[in-house]
Amino acid sequence: MARDIGIDLGTANVLIYVEGEGVVLNEPSVVAVDDKTDRVLAVGAEAYRMVGRTPGNIRAVRPLKDGVISDFDITEAMLTYFVNKLNVKGFMSKPNIMICAPTNISEIERKAIIQAAEKAGGAKVYLDYEPKVAAIGAGLDIFKPVGSMVIDMGGGTSDIAILSLGDIVVSESIRVAGDRMNIDIVNYLKREHNLVVGERSAETIKIEIGSALPSDNPKTMAVRGRDNFQGMPQTITVNANEIESALHETLAQIADAAHLALSKLPPELAADIIDRGIMLTGGGALLEGIDKFLADRLEVPVFIADSPLDNVAKGTGALLEHMMDKG
Repeated sequence: MARDIGIDLGTANVLIYVEGEGVVLNEPSVVAVDDKTDRVLAVGAEAYRMVGRTPGNIRAVRPLKDGVISDFDITEAMLTYFVNKLNVKGFMSKPNIMICAPTNISEIERKAIIQAAEKAGGAKVYLDYEPKVAAIGAGLDIFKPVGSMVIDMGGGTSDIAILSLGDIVVSESIRVAGDRMNIDIVNYLKREHNLVVGERSAETIKIEIGSALPSDNPKTMAVRGRDNFQGMPQTITVNANEIESALHETLAQIADAAHLALSKLPPELAADIIDRGIMLTGGGALLEGIDKFLADRLEVPVFIADSPLDNVAKGTGALLEHMMDKG
């Protein structure tokens, strides 16, 4: 018997939930391809180590951009590799797959995601929306007649949804999230310090000292890169307040999108959200001070989910079980 699986197909990472086992795979959404032969050389963590370090004929490709498939063949190769690695197929049977997407995708993008999952070895493929699935994974009971609000800050998109009775009442999705923050840091260092760093280094800076709020006693970090004028390697020290200023505009855009979602709500549901607060999930929820930043902007309590990186993958599993129980 094949075991059903849930896939969080993220711009930055792919997480897979296997029925009865929980989240068993979490790898970067990166594929290394040989340009001369079009052969896939490495997938996931192994390919991520090659980012920015490959010779001319090897490309490290991120096949998802802004939460949707930008390279279909490579997405299919990546998913097939991950599904085969898990060994979930039965002797004669294939697993059912639940996969997630941002709320604002087009019908063509939706079909591409389903098709990639089918080609990777899915029997039946179900697609649901990321913030709804994240809410379930974060432990919110979205099937009650009460409003629940989730902000899911991923790599490519920030998805905001207000849910009631098991469905999305209002949603906003903007293609502004973790990847944009990395670019903000790259641009800031080049502009203010004439230092050129790659997106991978920028992500490390964001994780180590990134902050949504200025601090009286900011953390510092040594950053290595290339001097923009002389072209020589250089090391500088940056502090968390500099990174806060680099990220400020992007975070304000996410807060504005959440504000827009709140402004469209029926009054009863708005009252529920004021009472119950907003659940933050996704990798962006790990940014220092992001809960307070959003709470100040939205004037509503904001909480960070217990394991924000796993919520979507866990939610796919819970939703699959919910569907199979209903039969």
